[in-house]
Amino acid sequence: MATFLLEVGTEDLPASFVSDALTQWQAKIPTALEEQLLTPESIEFYGTPRRLALVLNGIPGQQPDREEEAKGPSVKAAFKDGKPTKAAEGFARSRGVSVDDFEIRETKKGEFIFVTQKIKGRAATDILSELIPQWILGLEGKRFMRWGDGDLRFPRPVRWLVTLMDDQVLPITLTNGSEICSSDRISQGHRVLHPEPITLKSATGYVEAMTSIYVDVDPEERRKKIVAQVEKAAKSVKGKAIVNPTLLEEVINLVEWPTAVVGKYDEEFLELPSEVAITEMESHQRYFPLKSGDSLLPNFITISNGDPAKADIIAEGNGRVIRARLSDGMFFFNADRTQTLADYLPKLEMVTFEERLGSVRQKVDRIVAVAGAIATQLSLDKAQTKLANRAALLCKADLVSQMVGEFPELQGIMGEKYARNSKEPEAVAVAISEHYLPKGAGDSLPQSLTGQIVGLADRLDTLVSIFSLGMKPTGSSDPFALRRAANAVVSIIWAGGLDLNLTTLLKAITTTFAAERDGVNAAELQQELESFFAQRVRTLLQDDEAIDYDLINAVVGDDDLDYRARVLSNLLDARDRARFLQEIRTNGTLANVYATVNRASKLATKGNLDTTSLDPAGVIDAELFKSPAETALNETLQQLVPQTKAAQAERDYQKLIDGLQKAAPVVAEFFDGENSVMVMDDDVAIRQNRLNLLGLLRNHARVLGDFGAIVKG
Repeated sequence: MATFLLEVGTEDLPASFVSDALTQWQAKIPTALEEQLLTPESIEFYGTPRRLALVLNGIPGQQPDREEEAKGPSVKAAFKDGKPTKAAEGFARSRGVSVDDFEIRETKKGEFIFVTQKIKGRAATDILSELIPQWILGLEGKRFMRWGDGDLRFPRPVRWLVTLMDDQVLPITLTNGSEICSSDRISQGHRVLHPEPITLKSATGYVEAMTSIYVDVDPEERRKKIVAQVEKAAKSVKGKAIVNPTLLEEVINLVEWPTAVVGKYDEEFLELPSEVAITEMESHQRYFPLKSGDSLLPNFITISNGDPAKADIIAEGNGRVIRARLSDGMFFFNADRTQTLADYLPKLEMVTFEERLGSVRQKVDRIVAVAGAIATQLSLDKAQTKLANRAALLCKADLVSQMVGEFPELQGIMGEKYARNSKEPEAVAVAISEHYLPKGAGDSLPQSLTGQIVGLADRLDTLVSIFSLGMKPTGSSDPFALRRAANAVVSIIWAGGLDLNLTTLLKAITTTFAAERDGVNAAELQQELESFFAQRVRTLLQDDEAIDYDLINAVVGDDDLDYRARVLSNLLDARDRARFLQEIRTNGTLANVYATVNRASKLATKGNLDTTSLDPAGVIDAELFKSPAETALNETLQQLVPQTKAAQAERDYQKLIDGLQKAAPVVAEFFDGENSVMVMDDDVAIRQNRLNLLGLLRNHARVLGDFGAIVKG
């Protein structure tokens, strides 16, 4: 067994690529080695801004010798008049054997030619020589570059290669035009703390060797050091660091030898909204802000990749930079507040939402209209409706402010502050910020009713307008984040307990939208959106609510448009039914009624009763009863009607299940008891009457879900 080291040295890589590249290697390399029968005892992956590396511990020196069996053409195709055909000769050549090595075996499809070959294992060094260039050049990512006069593409130029099998260099060459990078045992240390190269004697002890030249190659170790240093540095100024997980992930791959340095800026900048200062520090300077209680401190922590002995100089330099940035922020903030938020509205005419959909100002008008439709559905009073309309009108105004122009990530946040500065109602100010929520998976949702309405209106307009252009998400392509928008619509409705009929709402929006644009078919657009939303409901029920797939089918319907329509007309009810089905599956109640309902439902399909009728009156003819079992089932169904209607009205489906459980023995008697009946009676009227009884039972169950879609109780 041997140890193999690969190190790819580069110019400073983008931080995101380091983690992405290691993830790709972790997914691909073990499989590639397994396919070559060279599975090592363990694999270690390392990465810094200047290198990607891996160590294969306990890798075999060569593949094991093995036998391979190959199936060739049929005997009829391989031989004619006792002589080998071209098919036989071609197969022999492809396998490197002679016709004399053929074996004839009987298979289910007749006699076929087989050959068994003994294959000597190849040396690991030969195989790695082929695989390593593929591992390096097979990495994928954004913004790859070419350098020199060659066609080799990588995020940054490759400057050195280390390939050691134990203490021997494995010759590897990457050719990039006239530039050639050949593997060696020479690596590079920390650019500042150890600018001299280092000669690695062996593949073993790689981490220790790198540590000796001030390079911590293990991202997880750098994470631990950074977190510990940040906590210690924060305590030195009696503060607590704001550690944004995304920023931490980035900083880990920006340094090779991390050192936490505390810097400071002028207290006058604390007059800025904290969001501005934090954005300046995090997004633009990669600093960790510091706070005491709920207030920012005039300090920050930067993770230096320089000389720890020069921490004071580093702190002063970073302080000058952040003071300049915060000065710009202060200027923008003061300049923006010289006018009201409403004064920015005309400037939205100059901002394009999408070329074929007009300006952001036009989008705002559509958002206002949709917000009004939502307010009407929710039966809001005049005061609440006025707040929703005002918030919708101003929700995008801060996009043309100087602050948001410089820091787009502050959209909504600055709108809230500028709304307060403009003496807008507090509900309007909060809604402007909230309507962007959630910004991603796991993010918080808008809490205020006004914020919920504007958030829904904005996303529904985006979905309708972008769908009208035929720009629906396909595969992994979703440039307008329409899946996220639809998910947010459903999540906001669920979390807010909003009694909205999405089908009615979509019809109103698509009809208005299509009336103002040529070539847009409102009905087709609505159908596409309904199908899209139904799929998002499925996804959210599965991912966020942990509902079993078959129970989701029972609620949303498996190609059942009636169920889909019911889901979209009452999303709250759909979620409650899914949760309830999951609950009664867990406690065993579902199993008690499943068989009864399913048997009745399957037979009911042979009849012609609709799927919505619940009351036996007008559907069942008691004069046609021939057995007490029919009378008993009819009476049970009559008693079930008020329970089912109450369950539906109150979304308390335990009442329905109680009724179905009570009906179970009656249905069992109907099918299998002493007074059981033959449902498919020769008399057409009697047969249909009995099928109607079963159809009514099915319809009661359908109020909860399609039991036919449930795999098992």
